[in-house]
Amino acid sequence: MKLKLSVLLLIPAFLLSGCSKENEKEKFINENVAFAIAQTDKMLQTVGEPTGKNYPRTMKDDGELAVTDMYDWTPGFFPGSLWYLYELTGDAKWKSEAEKWTNSLEPLKTFTGHHDLGFMMYCSYGNAERLAAKPEYKEILIESANSLSTRFNEKTRTIKSWNGFATWDDSFKSSYPVIIDNMMNLEMLFYASKVTGDKKYYDIAIAHSDATLKNQFREDYGTYHVVSYDTITGETVNKATAQGFSDNSTWARGQAWAIYGFTMVYRETQDKKYLDAAEKAAGYFLKNLPDDLVPVWDFNVGESGYTPGARSYAVTFQEKLRDASAAAIVCSALFELGDLANNKSYTDTAIKMLHSLASPAYRAALGSNADFLLMHSVGSIPHKSEIDKPLVYADYYFLEALVRYKNLSI
Repeated sequence: MKLKLSVLLLIPAFLLSGCSKENEKEKFINENVAFAIAQTDKMLQTVGEPTGKNYPRTMKDDGELAVTDMYDWTPGFFPGSLWYLYELTGDAKWKSEAEKWTNSLEPLKTFTGHHDLGFMMYCSYGNAERLAAKPEYKEILIESANSLSTRFNEKTRTIKSWNGFATWDDSFKSSYPVIIDNMMNLEMLFYASKVTGDKKYYDIAIAHSDATLKNQFREDYGTYHVVSYDTITGETVNKATAQGFSDNSTWARGQAWAIYGFTMVYRETQDKKYLDAAEKAAGYFLKNLPDDLVPVWDFNVGESGYTPGARSYAVTFQEKLRDASAAAIVCSALFELGDLANNKSYTDTAIKMLHSLASPAYRAALGSNADFLLMHSVGSIPHKSEIDKPLVYADYYFLEALVRYKNLSI
């Protein structure tokens, strides 16, 4: 059987030649780590010392670096990436930089303004505790878990995501929205339960997982981005999108959060219903991928039966742009899912996806792309924001996937 050229290009060289698998793997990892070191060195020169207001996030339209303050949802990713560079190299320089940028986030341990404290603190302090443990890291993570727990509602059995939400057609407004992304913040609660012996954190994580499993998946295991709840009855009252193409579409990065999130919950619980959810969500994602394994930003862009709300920029902008950030998240998740499910096909797909992301089609040239690693991500087309730009979390999950690939026995 002849393979299409586009498929052949995705297959790592060691699968097509007589070369040693281990040598080809090592060469690939070393080359990508060398690039990440050089690019991140340039970013550090640009951004300077942490000030609480200069966390790398994306690239401006003029090509310059765009930063954010610590109260955005993304500040933990840059410190986390520095920790992954330390893990990949063993170089004390990266440990020092990672500690400095992580420590700058300590004030967030009492933050309760939105649900993303897991992204903010576990991607930073969680990796710090894992790679260079200190007693204060554990205490900060426990306090952060307490802060996140304040957003849990016993009636809805969920953690409230945002403080308000309105659909793009303005037909519905909610004071209790829950987004699929919220699955990613549960890992910090599982950690807190393990280190304190207090089951309350575990119970909140399980309650939220179960509500998400019940209410945010469709029959085909595509996902709704935003589900709103009635805090009196505890029932769902609306299912919609914020960053996807339409209320009934499947936003690619939302699907990625579901795959990664339920894989993690299965790891922490060993409950097969979560593994089943992760595999079915992955099945949906994988069957809808183009040849290079990097998804269009929403799986239903421009399709019949999918209509953006009136205020959404997707009404006029319907280009089928790729989202490297969604691919990077799923790539990392598939390495773990392959291990947990004992399914080599997930692992093989993760390797091919990682090679695709590391190709010139998605990996930036040195010194370009505002010194981010990956190009061609999408923040939110409906909000007319971060369209075909690098994103700090795409780089974070790309580096995490490299770590997982390096640790993989092949």
